[in-house]
Amino acid sequence: MALIETSTQINAPIEIIFDLSRSIDLHMISTARTNEIAIAGIVNGLINKDETVTWQARHLFKTRYFQTKITAMEPWHYFRDEMIKGDFKSFYHEHFFRPNEKGILMTDKVSLEAPYGILGKMVNMLFLKNYIKTFLTQRNRIIKQYAESGYWKKILKSND
Repeated sequence: MALIETSTQINAPIEIIFDLSRSIDLHMISTARTNEIAIAGIVNGLINKDETVTWQARHLFKTRYFQTKITAMEPWHYFRDEMIKGDFKSFYHEHFFRPNEKGILMTDKVSLEAPYGILGKMVNMLFLKNYIKTFLTQRNRIIKQYAESGYWKKILKSND
């Protein structure tokens, strides 16, 4: 099992950061390099508790499908998504939002397990953990950019 944690300091209102983090539209913008698109379930707007989304993306030289469900949500402070279908044996992603003196500290905690037993454990150690951490860091950089610049209005405009 791999555990991954990233934190990003953002100077913007917590509600904006929380909503950008669960925005299907911003997720597609932030993952454009892998051509990630929502193809089923909630395919645009904001995803909520008990809703699902199925993603199609190009990762590691292959088109992959990943279905996730929001299994917990405490508005403005926390939500969790869990893989329902996909290439991992298990995948849990927790999103935390904590006010501090500089704004909001956004923290992602991912717990994942690759399939294929011992081979999967080796892939986790050698490659997968860093790949997912880089993926999250790049996504969070876009969330920060949109939240701090006012670009968030283009994403959240229909949700006002």
